[in-house]
Amino acid sequence: MMHNHPPIREFLVPGKRAHLVGIGGVSMCPLAEVLRDKGLVIQGSDVSESDTVRHLRSLGIPVAIGHNADNLKDCDLVIRTAAVHDGNPEIAGAVARGIPVYERAQAWGAIMRRYPNALCVAGTHGKTTTTSMCTHIFMAAEKDPTVMIGGALPLLHSGYRVGQGDTIILESCEYCNSFLSFYPTVAVVLNVEADHLDFFKDLRDIQNSFRRFAELVPPTGHVVVNAGNAGAMEALAGLERSVLTFALDHPADCTAANLAEEDGHPVFDVLVKGEFYAHVTLRVYGRHNILNALAAAASAWVLDIPGEAVEAGLDSFTGAGRRFEHKGTFQGAEIYDDYAHHPDELHALLTTARGLGYRRVIAAFQPHTYSRTAKLFDRFVEELKLADVVVLAEIYAAREQNTLGISSADLSREIPGSVYCSTLDKTAEALRRLALPGDLILTVGAGDIYRAGEKLLEKD
Repeated sequence: MMHNHPPIREFLVPGKRAHLVGIGGVSMCPLAEVLRDKGLVIQGSDVSESDTVRHLRSLGIPVAIGHNADNLKDCDLVIRTAAVHDGNPEIAGAVARGIPVYERAQAWGAIMRRYPNALCVAGTHGKTTTTSMCTHIFMAAEKDPTVMIGGALPLLHSGYRVGQGDTIILESCEYCNSFLSFYPTVAVVLNVEADHLDFFKDLRDIQNSFRRFAELVPPTGHVVVNAGNAGAMEALAGLERSVLTFALDHPADCTAANLAEEDGHPVFDVLVKGEFYAHVTLRVYGRHNILNALAAAASAWVLDIPGEAVEAGLDSFTGAGRRFEHKGTFQGAEIYDDYAHHPDELHALLTTARGLGYRRVIAAFQPHTYSRTAKLFDRFVEELKLADVVVLAEIYAAREQNTLGISSADLSREIPGSVYCSTLDKTAEALRRLALPGDLILTVGAGDIYRAGEKLLEKD
């Protein structure tokens, strides 16, 4: 949809009325609050009631349920989430009335242009945790950052904060090329894998997008990239920017030395270009979190953050919401919830879980979108077999219709001993029957699978 509207930054001024379509989303909700704090009048709509919608209403932001052109009222501009397409009645209504329509990422991009330091964390997975680690570090350094994270962070009691410092830290998603609307001065690329194949054609298409993202960094900026991820290194090969690499098992600028464990948690020295930078004790498990911590430390280093702040920030980080989040105990089994919805994330989660010493690892997995399930089917089967017991909830549709005729039952047929459940209630009942003392129960996925664990705890 091409229109010659003014740049969005001209509308992001006090008194303008913005209508946000999909206002309850993880990135739209903080955007609504940030714009409100800047003096704009905010209203919006979403497909259903939610805790987020109720929270926004508690702030005095009106939210309509369901999409209708009448919801626009007398707004000056419309901002939409990436999942809302041109056929949406509110988008069509705005176009018909000549009201400018902008993407969510354009709004965040306009906001970040006001900051000398814009730290944008991108990658197929690990974004939320790494962005959260960066937030802890910059808060420990008393930089008073503005932050936008795709999940709740206990430190912030939300997924965002509006600071008065010169740094903005944003989780930056590649879906629909959203991050290409950003203005990073530091671009972090954690990994580049095949995902979002309902939008991207293939891995090469995804790599091209990440390269364009890195090229947004000005000549005076920095790119931080995982030297151990082939997809990322191929994407950024020959990039004419200041590049700082990080890795565990590959040669890199930023590495971990003297790696050990204390009470099961990783402890290590961060070396940058061979010199000691920080001594880190993590409160989260897994090799993947060591890599996330190295990415955060490397990002801090290029922005001249002292090593002491890296130490203090990472020492205080206990995880982001829905990232191996402890929910409670049921019949002697510990229940944790995790957002993993890509095979690589499943691999990291389940290999970490297997090393924690529980009697059994029971994984209740809810695939996220039909297209991802179909295109990565064999990988999902392979990784889910790492669990001792697998319970499969039906696929979470998100933005899609099931034109592929695929079901979680198809996955279940390929995983010996697995249990297929057509509803969340049935998923909770299956977990109730399975749970024994000493088990680790994981509810896993980017949809509403966490409710299955919560249902279990309600009945305890």
